[in-house]
Amino acid sequence: MSFAAALLVAAAAHALAGPLAYVANEKSGTVSIIDTALDRVVGEMPAGKRPRGMALSPDGKRLYVSDQSANALHVIDTGERRIGRSIALGESPEGVSISADGLLIAAASELANAVVLVDTSSGKVLAAVKTEGKNPEHAVFSPDGRWLYVSAEDASQVDVVDVRERRQVTSIAVARRPRGIAFTPDSKRAYVACELDSRIYAIDVEAHRTLAEIRGGNFSNGVVISPDGARAYVSNGRDASVTIIDTRANQVLATVAVGERPWNMAITPDGAKVYVANGRSNSVSVIETKGNTRIADIPVGELPWGVVIR
Repeated sequence: MSFAAALLVAAAAHALAGPLAYVANEKSGTVSIIDTALDRVVGEMPAGKRPRGMALSPDGKRLYVSDQSANALHVIDTGERRIGRSIALGESPEGVSISADGLLIAAASELANAVVLVDTSSGKVLAAVKTEGKNPEHAVFSPDGRWLYVSAEDASQVDVVDVRERRQVTSIAVARRPRGIAFTPDSKRAYVACELDSRIYAIDVEAHRTLAEIRGGNFSNGVVISPDGARAYVSNGRDASVTIIDTRANQVLATVAVGERPWNMAITPDGAKVYVANGRSNSVSVIETKGNTRIADIPVGELPWGVVIR
């Protein structure tokens, strides 16, 4: 093959590449990189000793990863695939999210019982907001950037933080051990999975009150919302499945079997596929949303905690 032909082949292969999915492997200390067009691992990056929560910058150039062992937030250059800098957080950081404008990172710090806000441009910690719920696991920005919803392992409530005021302003009663949180794109509703009672709550964000309680599978855990806001996907840790909810009716549409101990998830920008981290299977299951079918299981590192997709 001539050099020119080789360049054409390489260009064609690059054109076919889908959005990249990043998978935090908590026990391996790595992040696996999946090409969502090929549904296979195309690379791996070091990510400290115990990576868990992740968030991507809007341009996809930086991946923010919490490291429980280092009590730090690692900033990974996704082009060079290496840690550029590390930012000290509170003890045992877990869930991480980024504001839609890319200016703020929120990290839930379990033992510090706080949400840490970090300026992405300077790397400076701006605030550590104390929360009522003990051992916060996830802190998720609403798409409009107004609120942070915080779930905690030792709580039966979702704590609501006013981002501008940098303080908790209220809480919303839910079932025991709230875990995953996801907002609809218009910021009007949030869905929260409560593990110990296997319930999912639809919440009116403006009113800070529950609209519906939905029965999930056993040990409801991670949550992701489709780009059009029409579907919520909830992982069920004990059932090895994902529950699919019609957000208009707040009713279960289908249940799809996945790997063992499914945890946190992500969905492609076009809403075509959901990627589910399976902690005990050391894999990521891929669900095709059009037919609600599992189409692949991709081997990754040990104890995958979650997935983010650019």
